[in-house]
Amino acid sequence: MNLWLIPVCPLIGFLLSGLLGKRLPKALVNIICVGSVAASFGLVLFLLSKIYPLDTAVSEHDFTWIHSGFLKVGFDLTVDRLTAVMLLVVTGVGLLIHIYSIGYMAHEEGYGRFFAYLNLFMFFMLLLVLAANLLLVFVGWEGVGLCSYLLVGFYFKERFAGDAANKAFIVNRIGDFGFTLGLFLLVIHFQTLDFSSIASAVKTLPVETSMGPLGVITLLLFVGACGKSAQLPLYVWLPDAMAGPTPVSALIHAATMVTAGVYMVARVAFLYDHAPAAMHIVALVGLATAVFAATIGLAQNDIKKVFAYSTVSQLGYMFLGLGLGAYSAGIFHLMTHAFFKGLLFLGAGSVIHGLSGEQDLRHMGGLRKAMPVTFITLGIASLAISGVPGFSGFYSKDAILAAAYESAWPWMFWVGAATAGLTAFYVFRAYFLAFFGKYRGHHHPHESPFVMTFPLIVLAIFSAGGGFLNVPHWLAPMFPITEHSDLQPMIISASFGIAGILLATLFYVISPSLSDSIKSAAGPIYTLLVNKYYVDELYAATIVKPLTWLSRTVLWRGVDEGLIDNGLVNGLGKLLEALGSVARRWQSGSIRNSATWILAGSLLLIFILSLGAAR
Repeated sequence: MNLWLIPVCPLIGFLLSGLLGKRLPKALVNIICVGSVAASFGLVLFLLSKIYPLDTAVSEHDFTWIHSGFLKVGFDLTVDRLTAVMLLVVTGVGLLIHIYSIGYMAHEEGYGRFFAYLNLFMFFMLLLVLAANLLLVFVGWEGVGLCSYLLVGFYFKERFAGDAANKAFIVNRIGDFGFTLGLFLLVIHFQTLDFSSIASAVKTLPVETSMGPLGVITLLLFVGACGKSAQLPLYVWLPDAMAGPTPVSALIHAATMVTAGVYMVARVAFLYDHAPAAMHIVALVGLATAVFAATIGLAQNDIKKVFAYSTVSQLGYMFLGLGLGAYSAGIFHLMTHAFFKGLLFLGAGSVIHGLSGEQDLRHMGGLRKAMPVTFITLGIASLAISGVPGFSGFYSKDAILAAAYESAWPWMFWVGAATAGLTAFYVFRAYFLAFFGKYRGHHHPHESPFVMTFPLIVLAIFSAGGGFLNVPHWLAPMFPITEHSDLQPMIISASFGIAGILLATLFYVISPSLSDSIKSAAGPIYTLLVNKYYVDELYAATIVKPLTWLSRTVLWRGVDEGLIDNGLVNGLGKLLEALGSVARRWQSGSIRNSATWILAGSLLLIFILSLGAAR
């Protein structure tokens, strides 16, 4: 089977919808764009059924892309067990979100353009996942960043959407600069970018006892992952990316694109295994991000912002697992997160749709009767992300925290477990504010149509039972796992999650007045959390405004207008004008004078040439 067919299907959908979308009826756009993703999903299932149990990777070489000196880069695709997990997540969850979008975007302008962008994203994401070398990964990496920019700024007539899209694009370019430097160093050290060739070469190298070349390379690649997967300090773009339509938040900023950094680190695990100092930094950054984002989520009132900071926090958990060497646990959480976080965003979109665009939790309440399907499915997603035993998030989060418990830094387990309690609290805070108590809004709430609730039901099934898909066992040939027989970390982490749910129930269901009392008592702390630690303001004051002043005052007015325009360009023009004025005085306009000067010049030239000949 030709692997290239899997990403080409949505590419064809993008071309057809992008070129003809304005002239096509919405039903035909649905058939083309949703059908193309369904075709990719079907091809993935067919492929995996043919190559199961996938004990060895299946690769194909389509053509040589770059051949310059020693460097040879092919358009090569490969499928192994890690790729199989990602393909199923991207195409499966992506298909459900495409179906959901039919209902959510039904009355929006730019319907064909929206689905064209979604299809283009699917093409680049599948290319990223299937790539057999890092340069092809980088093409997909940049492609999904472009699609994120286009989709975040989908409502381009609104200033907030354009600002959010620019912020996402610029912050990701910072991370991608580090990624690019890492690629350059890989070429210098290994003279190749193929995963298999680099892995073979690394096997012959010793494990670095301190920060060496491999440590520098892996940290530079991790800088790229911090940008794409929204880790400290490059996380600031993701909450603002909620300016895009909710299906975009579910697909790109929860289930797929933001996990690209996690996938990339797992894909080059052979490099990180030889750079333990870099792995320690990955774990620390992941844990710090998980805690930092979770505390911000405690005080947000926009339902999508709550889930956005939850995404940042959960991505931190994934990097914690990777940094501890529990690669399979990190990928396991990536998969379960795609289920329950995709469901949380789609459920939030269902609420927003049922309230005619309202996103403020303070203007919701009592929606469980008007929106029963959304109420039940969002409840399942909330239980899953809280790590309640039996639900998918419990198994994947437990695998990460168990690795932390048995690591050289057991304190990470306690911080991670406490963060799980914070997660349960703020997610159920949002859930209770939306569905319990009295309705505080101004619209007439109603349940979403079946085309939107069907994906919610499917994702709810996987959010509840997805933990029984034993991903660590499936990935064991690639990432050996250690069985954790001690039940103590499992009990502790689950207890923190349940405690967070009970506390949220007390504050927002049993005695809502307590939450107001806590806000008053917290005072400055609550203000700090509501304003997200003033990080955006800090960045604006220390980076954005100085750079803006530098570019406008020094570079534009000083260098461009002052030195180049007024100095070199205009100055040269004035000099030539002055020379022309002088030369013009020698031009009398008399043919007799001109002929005299020509004759004199000719005689002078003949005289000079004759002197040269005499010598």
